[in-house]
Amino acid sequence: MLEIAVFLCGAVVMVLELAGSRVLAPFLGTSIVVWTSLIGVVLGSLSIGYWWGGRLADRRPEPKLLSRIILLAAVATLLIAGLKGLLLSSLQNRTGLTAATLAGTTVLFTPVAVLLGMVSPFAVRLRLQDAKKSGRTAGNLYALSTVGSIAGTFAAGFWLTAAIGTTNLVLCMAGVLVVAAFCAHLGDLPAKLATAALIGLTALTLSIYDRQLNAAEIHDIDTPYQRVLVYNAHNTQTGERLRMLSTGPEGSQSAMDLADPTRLALAYTRYYRLAGHFRPDVKNMLMLGGGGYSFPKYAMNRPDEFGGAPRMDVVEIDPGVTDIARRYFELKAMPGLSLYHDDARRFLNGQAAPGGYQVALVDVFTSHLSVPFHLATKETAQALSRALDADGVVLVNCISAAEGPKSRFYRALLATYRSVFPRVESFLLEPEDPRDPQNIILAAFKSPAEPKFESANPEYAAMLAHRYQPPALTAADPPVLTDDFAPVDHYLLNL
Repeated sequence: MLEIAVFLCGAVVMVLELAGSRVLAPFLGTSIVVWTSLIGVVLGSLSIGYWWGGRLADRRPEPKLLSRIILLAAVATLLIAGLKGLLLSSLQNRTGLTAATLAGTTVLFTPVAVLLGMVSPFAVRLRLQDAKKSGRTAGNLYALSTVGSIAGTFAAGFWLTAAIGTTNLVLCMAGVLVVAAFCAHLGDLPAKLATAALIGLTALTLSIYDRQLNAAEIHDIDTPYQRVLVYNAHNTQTGERLRMLSTGPEGSQSAMDLADPTRLALAYTRYYRLAGHFRPDVKNMLMLGGGGYSFPKYAMNRPDEFGGAPRMDVVEIDPGVTDIARRYFELKAMPGLSLYHDDARRFLNGQAAPGGYQVALVDVFTSHLSVPFHLATKETAQALSRALDADGVVLVNCISAAEGPKSRFYRALLATYRSVFPRVESFLLEPEDPRDPQNIILAAFKSPAEPKFESANPEYAAMLAHRYQPPALTAADPPVLTDDFAPVDHYLLNL
């Protein structure tokens, strides 16, 4: 039975570490800074637990004490579920990202990781009968704990997180620890029943809270790849009623006008209409990043703006996001629209026919706290170029300042696309102050011929008027991003 307890505690450690990324994401993103803090804090806490557990086991090698330690770990797990929203919302805007992630992970995950770290050395001491077999005993129990961690990693990463959601997963792990406490010691029934009752009460309270959120049309959804919030909002200036989709702390990544679901509600998405200006003969478009599918819905419902009968392939890595778009953002099957659930880079390398598209739209940098670096590199730009015909155009949305200390990501991305395409233009959504972080649209042209920057269409003309001439690149600017060197998370830290 003790071996079962060690296995279960090892599994819980890794399940909680993976769930921790979902706990932190809505408030602090999922950048390498967040993962570094989470992994570092958990490893440090386990080290303290190993040390403390070994010393305590030498003084009091009692199964009942080990059971109590595991029960305390169950209570500490409950605190993650109960405190995460209040704590992380207070941290996200009070300090820098590094300090906020370190503080949040320390408060939420240190107690349970220290307590679970105590289990293996304690179990070794309880099983140690013969000094001649001490190495074998320790090796067997630590191996069993590691096998449990592997099982927890696969279960959480491949199935549990998307199946039951982050909060329910944390509550389930608290329940698993009560089972582990029984395995460590069958007695001490009142303490175990009290802990189980506390878990049940917490689950009931959070369930009532979730029902209240759903009644207010606020939906907290875990997909196979991320945590997504869907909610309704009201623009008091325009009177619009909007449905928003958010995958991080920076606000919304997609929005839909409830009165006109195919209208482009977010300003940056309207700049993708320039595809019809730069390539009025467009027949095949590629879009990397689906989200709420705002632009695909717009383009498919206004074919005259895009060559008359356009086809569009949309590559969205997360099938859960597509399901959300169908449920909440009125995404429907439409002639000419094809959806692919794949990593954008994999799609470009394997399924995109060379020269098969006139326009490629890139909308994968929707957050400044969790940029997929492999989609910002020279190799990705080269793959996009291969997928376009001789006069192809790429429109890329990024979030950065255009000038000053907060412009490093934009300057790096600009240099990267200039290393592949003979002509790259920039359009600022807020040209009044290029030093402010904002959406910037890069337009990369496969042909060196100068495109038209005037239009009789007043909406096109207004967007084209936001054309920005960046200062010349200097040796002090960030280098071209490559698969081998793309520190985009660090370029975006000070935004």
